[in-house]
Amino acid sequence: MKLNNIRKLNIEEEILLEELVHRSIKVISPDWKNGLLVASLEDGGMGSLALFPCDTFNKVRHFGSQVSECQFRDTDGVLVVASLYLDEDDKLYELDMWKVDFSKLINIPTHFEDVEYSNK
Repeated sequence: MKLNNIRKLNIEEEILLEELVHRSIKVISPDWKNGLLVASLEDGGMGSLALFPCDTFNKVRHFGSQVSECQFRDTDGVLVVASLYLDEDDKLYELDMWKVDFSKLINIPTHFEDVEYSNK
């Protein structure tokens, strides 16, 4: 995916990332926000971000593992699943957002739920 406009987190993104870091199955450094830059990914406007901790911006990096996830309802009631990925060095790599109807994300709330799976 192509990167767009490298920038700092906005407050809603920061709250969501705090939740995902808290839920992580791997320990993430408490100073993970220091120097963190992000870039929107071309995902149809669903809100996915490439994550660049301060010492990774000019490095070639690759997906390592998914470490947490949560879900929430967008303002229009559509379910959104958010997943946090680390790179091969266990540094923040990507915030993946999937709005289940593939429409654009309207808003990130402040309340998040566990992802529910069905065996049907």
